[in-house]
Parts: sequence; structure tokens; C-alpha cells
Amino acid sequence: MIPTAPQQTPAPEPQGQLGLDDLLEQLRQDRLWLLRQIDSGRWPQWRLDLAALERELGQLLDQAAERAAER
Repeated sequence: MIPTAPQQTPAPEPQGQLGLDDLLEQLRQDRLWLLRQIDSGRWPQWRLDLAALERELGQLLDQAAERAAER
């Protein structure tokens, strides 16, 4: 008997887990929430750090979306 390579089928997502597009969208919504909180004056002592975090998160999400589109 000749051995055959196993078929590579994507594993089903376990229930309760988000797909990549859903995860990216949720992170975009979280980023928007953070931006709104910063703009409303919440956590003034952390404003600069949170604004930098929000910008980095935006860049990360853009890169992830680009890589996902390449797939």
C-alpha cells in the first residue's frame, strides 16, 4: 500500500471563537471606544500614553488587514 499525504483541510473554528475578520472588526470597535474615551477627557493623566497606544493599535490593525487580504 502506498502512503498518501494527509488531506489538509482547515480545522473548524471552535464554537465561541471569532474568525479573523470578526476579530479585526472587534478590535476596531475597541479602538474607537478608546478614542472616544480619550476625546471625552477620561483618564487625563494617561492621555498621551493612551493616544500613542491608540495610534499603534490602528497601525497594527491596518497591517493585519493587509496581510489577511493577501491570503
